[in-house]
Amino acid sequence: MLDVPALLAVLVLGTLYVRAAHGRGWPRGRTAAFLAGLATILLVTCSPLALYDRTFFWVRAVQTVTLLMVTPLLLALGAPIRLLLDTVPAPWLRRHGRGKVARALTFPPVVTLTLVVPVLVLYLTPLYDLVLRSSLVDGLVRLALVLAGFTYFWTRLGLDPTPREDPHLVSVWIAFTEVIFDGALGLVLWLGPLLAPAHYAAAHPGHGPDPRTDQIIGAGVLWIGGDVAGLPFVVALFVRWARDDERRAKQIDARLDEAPPTGLWWETDPALAERFRNRG
Repeated sequence: MLDVPALLAVLVLGTLYVRAAHGRGWPRGRTAAFLAGLATILLVTCSPLALYDRTFFWVRAVQTVTLLMVTPLLLALGAPIRLLLDTVPAPWLRRHGRGKVARALTFPPVVTLTLVVPVLVLYLTPLYDLVLRSSLVDGLVRLALVLAGFTYFWTRLGLDPTPREDPHLVSVWIAFTEVIFDGALGLVLWLGPLLAPAHYAAAHPGHGPDPRTDQIIGAGVLWIGGDVAGLPFVVALFVRWARDDERRAKQIDARLDEAPPTGLWWETDPALAERFRNRG
């Protein structure tokens, strides 16, 4: 199966990124991450997996987790916005990138909603049935999932310039919140009524899991798969946290080394200096 819009988007984005990175000493790891993110789009839209995305619930769940969690994380690891700013003069983006509107849109609670709301809307409203019947709506939902996930990982990883610089602990709490919502959605889909039962009854090929088992498997994919897909982000977050702490420690040490000596260390401590003066 060939998804022409997805294929064209991947080719255009990949070509622009590689051309922008060429000859700039751009880290190869970032290029590899960005291209891998684009490859995951092709994996879920143009591979044999896509042949069954309207036949089995669990296949659609795999696509959702990939487009919301895996693809955006890899794209964000490629730092495309930093590359864009280094390549193309973007005065409007530089001027408004840290403005009040941008800071409000990247406020941690807003970013949390940006990540969890699209999936809840997709599976808990009539939108899911519409996605199965309309290719246009399906494509728009997939695009929305990638954009929502990228917004989340872009603001949390901090590899690209961002409007806000929140503590790393905030990102940990947001990730924990996402785990809770994954579990809640998984339980609802596992124990709740079948989604689009008429569609799946008509589309069932006569082999594979029955609709109830199919939805239970899909619920597990959304629940456990979403958490597993988020583990690389948590690892990357803690690695960046440790590196930032190490960098701050080196900066403090450098400032202390550059400061002129003012006497013995206990003489510069106000409490100890007062104590020694009293004894004298």
